[in-house]
Amino acid sequence: MPRLVKAPISLVFSEVDVNKEVFEREYHQLSESDDNPINQWLKLAKARGDTAETDPVLLNLIVELHHKIDALELFLRDEEPKRVSLLHQTDIESIGFEHFNLINNMLEEGKEYYARIEMPVHPKRDVGVFFIAETPTLARISKIHDRDEKEWASYMTARERVLIREAREKK
Repeated sequence: MPRLVKAPISLVFSEVDVNKEVFEREYHQLSESDDNPINQWLKLAKARGDTAETDPVLLNLIVELHHKIDALELFLRDEEPKRVSLLHQTDIESIGFEHFNLINNMLEEGKEYYARIEMPVHPKRDVGVFFIAETPTLARISKIHDRDEKEWASYMTARERVLIREAREKK
């Protein structure tokens, strides 16, 4: 049994055999969401050394503010980022480095699924993952992008710290 820590995360998912090519496309699009014009400009500016004198925290906050304005514009125009329709929605009870456990029995053992997980990190974003059901609730992540995997691991570690701190406070 993998080591899991409680984590309040939501996900939507579907069986892979429903539409694998479409799921693969969205999976890659979600990982490339960094490649919008402002992030491309920032990468070029960093590569040229133009940001050497700039406070990195302030720069990241300004970039995130730009993203928020873009999202607000989409909202005002009643446009939403196009996402693949997935059949099931549920909450994750706990996570591990390569696993997560659902609150409800919704999985078929051995079956492969695609999911969008709403990561509660800054900036909030959806992460695409493929996973295989080990039990009706336990899933093993079979495919996740490198950057997303690092965020997943750091989120799990942060959740572990919070739970340790809460346990100490109860004593």
